[in-house]
Amino acid sequence: MVAAVNPVNIPLVKDTISREEILALSDWLRSFPRLTKGELTPEFEKNWSEWQGCKYSVFVNSGSSANLLMFYALLLSGRLKNKKIIVPAVSWVTTVAPAIQFGLDAIVCDCDPETLGLDIAHLERLVEEHGPAAIILVHVLGFPNKMDEITAICKDRDIILLEDSCESLGSLYKGVKTGNFGSMSSFSLYFGHHLSTIEGGMICTDDEELKDLLISLRSHGWDRDLPPARQSEIRSHYGIDDFRALYTFYHPGFNVRSTDLQAFLGLEQLKKADKVVGNRNRNFLAYDSTIKDFQYKVRQAEGTLVSNFCYPLITEKRDELVAELARAGVDSRPLVCGSIARHPFWYERYGRTELPFADIVHDHGMYIPNNHEMTSAEIEYVANVVNSVL
Repeated sequence: MVAAVNPVNIPLVKDTISREEILALSDWLRSFPRLTKGELTPEFEKNWSEWQGCKYSVFVNSGSSANLLMFYALLLSGRLKNKKIIVPAVSWVTTVAPAIQFGLDAIVCDCDPETLGLDIAHLERLVEEHGPAAIILVHVLGFPNKMDEITAICKDRDIILLEDSCESLGSLYKGVKTGNFGSMSSFSLYFGHHLSTIEGGMICTDDEELKDLLISLRSHGWDRDLPPARQSEIRSHYGIDDFRALYTFYHPGFNVRSTDLQAFLGLEQLKKADKVVGNRNRNFLAYDSTIKDFQYKVRQAEGTLVSNFCYPLITEKRDELVAELARAGVDSRPLVCGSIARHPFWYERYGRTELPFADIVHDHGMYIPNNHEMTSAEIEYVANVVNSVL
């Protein structure tokens, strides 16, 4: 006997890249353009900076690579007063992994029930105890961290702030877009995120020195993509002629470039960025008003706008809810990593770490679909399934 298939199918992601965008890409490809990184990449970076409201953007091949380059640029910049960095418990492996890979001392901070970001009381205790050089935070599922408190801590203690904004494109904290508070910030352009270049990532900064370092590290550590004045300066400093400069490496770099094919898609996607943000926020508010109250309901805080990645649910009925959603044809996932301290790569290095709310997220957290193409009827349908269990 063949089991009946539920005709409803509400995935986490629909068509992030539209039919029209694929047709535009097809037309562009028929012009036989350069496909590797070329003139469209800096154009995309410029347009992204204008939309984001930052001075500089550096396009790479993933949000994870963006985090990798942020960490390494910070390390090579000589700005770290020590090798201690506070990382968020509720995050993603490639938010935290570069700290370990580059030999930094990662110190994990608990999760705030109101924002899913850094818990301020725990953060203050960790800063007092360890005196870290840097903090990296994640705006989990699009909820802005408590930035007034965090930036004040960083200013008072001379701490460098990094933002992982891969899940929060367009979210606002008191009118400022997430990703504009730290020395550098990362964004993801993976297919399942707000905007997509199939695979891709972006690093944003207002610091010209860091921007030049990021550009060099992106492509092997050479100077080819640097501004001409900076090229002349660095070649003169090391006594490098123009021919030798073609294959001279000033830093132990990577190859995490993207392509002009991805940049073309990015330029097309940026045209709908405001609509995507608006739709995701509308859907979030519809969920918020329709799903019944429960103990750990994460709300849109006053003075913020949540460009919601997916809608979070933290409930002791998680297993029952996941099963019921599956029967109803609705996709769901764990609430990102849960607690990073509960994963083997962490506790095999640092031992077991109890983090009160991150542990609750790990054991009981999940999320349900939100994407810019969801209809109000779909939101209502999913909310009703959730309410039937809660």
